[in-house]
Amino acid sequence: MADKFDQFDYRILEELQRDSAQSQRALADKVGLSQNACWRRLKTLEAKGAIRNRTVVINREKLGGGFVVFSLIKTRHHSSDWLRQFRNHVSAIPEVIDFFRIGGEYDYLLKIVVNNMAGYDEVYKRLIGNIELETVTSYFAMEAIEEQRPIPLR
Repeated sequence: MADKFDQFDYRILEELQRDSAQSQRALADKVGLSQNACWRRLKTLEAKGAIRNRTVVINREKLGGGFVVFSLIKTRHHSSDWLRQFRNHVSAIPEVIDFFRIGGEYDYLLKIVVNNMAGYDEVYKRLIGNIELETVTSYFAMEAIEEQRPIPLR
């Protein structure tokens, strides 16, 4: 059964998605709670698993990660052993920042962030090494129009 969340919980989560580094006082003021009540709700949201972590969104282009690749992968293998091996293999590649099992023509979708095409080629070689894949089809992002938007909660 899904956990119950009220309007204050949603407001806290929306504010944290905008700025997870804001002070406890600022957060409490924005959601209309006392600092103590806001802190207790925040701890409850963390305990329920609604908040996995708090992180910083960096400007990847300023730090040399301006080349974004979306790779679609198709495989003939669908056993639990192969899936475990594949998950471990892909999870060990730090340039893969998002990794999904999907439905449709392809089986997996990866978002890869690197410096340039040569960086992607290195990731590609690691990706296909020591694991059998049927197809890897990649698309290169030309512009990030919207990226890492807050999740709508209502």
